[in-house]
Amino acid sequence: MAHPDAGPHHLAIVMDGNGRWASKRFLPRLAGHKQGVDTLKRIVRACAQRHIAVLTVFAFSSENWNRPQEEVSGLMDLLAGALAREVSQLKQDGVRLRFVGDRSGLSERVRVGLSRAELDTADNDVLTLNVCFNYGGRWEIAQAAAQLAARGEPITETSLSQAMALGAGPDPDLLIRTGGEFRLSNFLLWQSAYTELYFSPAFWPDFDEQALDQAIAEYHARERRFGKTSAQVTHASVSPV
Repeated sequence: MAHPDAGPHHLAIVMDGNGRWASKRFLPRLAGHKQGVDTLKRIVRACAQRHIAVLTVFAFSSENWNRPQEEVSGLMDLLAGALAREVSQLKQDGVRLRFVGDRSGLSERVRVGLSRAELDTADNDVLTLNVCFNYGGRWEIAQAAAQLAARGEPITETSLSQAMALGAGPDPDLLIRTGGEFRLSNFLLWQSAYTELYFSPAFWPDFDEQALDQAIAEYHARERRFGKTSAQVTHASVSPV
């Protein structure tokens, strides 16, 4: 395993393929989402063991409301149940929970559950788990701009970054999308400007620690230049401190 300082320090994941995983097994789509929750629990532990400081996952997009009502209702119940069951263990494991997204369309039961989970884990510092729920990248940019405009503040790259719902933390170093699709689907559009992208063919319920390590190994094999030349990056990495 690479040295902890090598990163990634912030990992983002589009957890895609739950429904297709279930359909392949002639199961209801909600069974795939339940399996996906178990996978997330394993990956959260794996990230903590690999010294990843921030994990941001795409759990429910603002476009997912267009899915069948039965599936949406099941997802809401699944979230409420997971909060009730898992928060105490996450607190014990040192995981800080943050929910990012528009809460106005959620039921009072879900909103209360989100706020309580955030409050109960607020002092944890082993890993920050950002769960993007009823979230869209365009929504996040628009609400940040509106917030600045309402305060009469100039809209700059720095001010927008600080006003984002995700906060002014570090941008993702690596973004993984499972399920064999090759798009961002309105996830972290602002923050992913220089993020390394990795697309896995595995459906999310099948994504395991080995698949995570494969993605991290690919990340370590890449050269991150941030607009510089390869020669500049190489020189900086070998220059004496």
